[in-house]
Amino acid sequence: MKTLIQFGAGNIGRSFIGQIFARAGYQVIFVDIDERIIRALNERRGYQVVIKHSDGRDEILPIENVRAIDGRDARAVAEAVAEADIAATSVGQRALPTVLKTLAAGLELRRQRHETRPLEIIIAENLHGAAAFFREHLARHLSADYPLDKLVGLVETSIGKMVPIMREEDLRRDPVWVFAEPYNELILDAKGFRGPIPDVPGLAPKPNIAAWVDRKLFIHNLGHSATAYLGYAAHPDLDFIWQVLQNAEIRATVRRAMMQSAEALLLQYPADFSRADLEAHVDDLLERFANRSLGDTVHRVGRDLYRKLSREDRLIGAIRLATRHGLLVDAMAQTVVAAIGFRKGDEKGQIFPDDQRFAQDEAPQGLSHILHEVCGLSEKDPTDQAVVREVLRVD
Repeated sequence: MKTLIQFGAGNIGRSFIGQIFARAGYQVIFVDIDERIIRALNERRGYQVVIKHSDGRDEILPIENVRAIDGRDARAVAEAVAEADIAATSVGQRALPTVLKTLAAGLELRRQRHETRPLEIIIAENLHGAAAFFREHLARHLSADYPLDKLVGLVETSIGKMVPIMREEDLRRDPVWVFAEPYNELILDAKGFRGPIPDVPGLAPKPNIAAWVDRKLFIHNLGHSATAYLGYAAHPDLDFIWQVLQNAEIRATVRRAMMQSAEALLLQYPADFSRADLEAHVDDLLERFANRSLGDTVHRVGRDLYRKLSREDRLIGAIRLATRHGLLVDAMAQTVVAAIGFRKGDEKGQIFPDDQRFAQDEAPQGLSHILHEVCGLSEKDPTDQAVVREVLRVD
């Protein structure tokens, strides 16, 4: 039986990657440091994914033939890497240096055992230039003569699956079940593989992964965030994304912002996308965002302003791309202004700590300060200054 070693037994690891490979007949070995999850997976050798349909139905997917390793047991993890057919990570950027050091130890062990099969590593991280990041960090821990490009496939992904944060009451019922939407397509870099692409239902290899990463960031992420920001600006009392999208005017503005970004992607990647495909994608996303069964909150989707307003991220990055192509950006600019005023708290009314700092340190200094110092727009870059003018015009 083939084996996948999955670093990170969180929502994406369990509901998406682990689920896809386990249902394709792989044994899935999760690597995590949450003792409660490790213990539960090893006791049960399985878990449940609860698919939340938009009509209110819950579909239970039983996932079997799994086990877990404590990520702090470096020797056990290296042994598992040495025997695995494929690896995947979904741990977040802060944990990656530790994970990559352990991965490198497993790669060295594979070579000592004369394993000539390349290890494909599926990188399910919210990280631009993920393959280059992995290559650089792995090389620090591998022997100077290790043939990294021959024995390791670094496969970037575009993760479009939405997995809501589990409530404490749900986790008390079961620490390892996970909720997710029905969408189940894992877009990944066809050119990242060193061997044959696994024959696994749900994998969608693409020849130009950069286009699909930008589609995720500049349409999916932009639209999701725009819903939170525009919704809060108009109705700060609303708690859920689905509630916001019941407002036809807000929904229309969100859609216009997404289509403005889509027009830029059409010009940037004419060989990869068609207008009909991107328009259908926008409309499908809006229906998925409106899935009330997911319980996705305005707070969760909108929080973390420093990151989401940064130069290369979903809002400013999309406006810069559209501006370079001479396109309209007014709906996206309106979203930026709404984001700057976002102060939505969680179910306890608590604002995300960095957003509280944003409100205290940045907001009082005005919009121009935020555009230059938080969004990173340069006074010397003509595109950046065009973006500044568009946003100031909205304000």
